[in-house]
Amino acid sequence: MPKIGMEPVRRKALVDAALRVIGDQGTLSVTMSDIARNAGVSAALAHHYFGSKEQLLIETIRSLLRQLRDDAVTALTAARTARERLSAIVRVSFQADQFAPETIAAWLAFYSEAQCSDETRRFLVIYARRLRSNLVANLKALCDADDAVRVAEGTAAMIDGLYIRRALGSSPVTAEASIALTDDYITLNLTALSAQGHAA
Repeated sequence: MPKIGMEPVRRKALVDAALRVIGDQGTLSVTMSDIARNAGVSAALAHHYFGSKEQLLIETIRSLLRQLRDDAVTALTAARTARERLSAIVRVSFQADQFAPETIAAWLAFYSEAQCSDETRRFLVIYARRLRSNLVANLKALCDADDAVRVAEGTAAMIDGLYIRRALGSSPVTAEASIALTDDYITLNLTALSAQGHAA
């Protein structure tokens, strides 16, 4: 029988292990035994805490999203201007823990699973909407609403695209380079829109 007070610790260990195993194997076709072994616990204990592998995988997605949300809130609170908040959103997307190879591989596996899993798709839609909302809200302070939506969509596409390229090993681009590329995209668009406004 599990020790009293150990459940939160064991659950986190299993979620962290799931992330590592999925990242290492690049697929969600892992077993509860694989995950439990990586976490240093028995498969029976893993089933006790989560019931099924599917529930553990859902909790792993939730954990990634919670971390992103918490980091974004912290970064946005520290930024003083709309432009600084946009840069903060980009930095959070590519910070060290999110840009670790196993984390990127896990995100890619979740995207693949979303093609056939409504629940996985729902969580990824939450992520996409949150990212878009944060971008649009701050871009609206710097350009009109239609342009804000367009630049936000392009920025989100760059973030996701750089993740995919990294996951596939098709580009050696670093986290810092990814931040710079995405931030440059925002700056170039805002500069062009500002020039159009002055010309008008």
